[in-house]
Amino acid sequence: MPETCFFCKTEKDEHALVCPACGRDTAVPLPLAAEHQALSQKRDRLRAELVEAKARLEARRRRRVGA
Repeated sequence: MPETCFFCKTEKDEHALVCPACGRDTAVPLPLAAEHQALSQKRDRLRAELVEAKARLEARRRRRVGA
């Protein structure tokens, strides 16, 4: 399955250690990949919490205006 090079955004083989287009090292150490995944999940949870908080705030504002 192809991946995209972090640097030049060209598709490359997911197992390639070096991008064939730009020649940059694209190997990602497993601990770094795991940390990236954990941080991405945390970011997604925080975004969802923010959407919920904004909705609650908007509902409060509407109740105040209607009261």
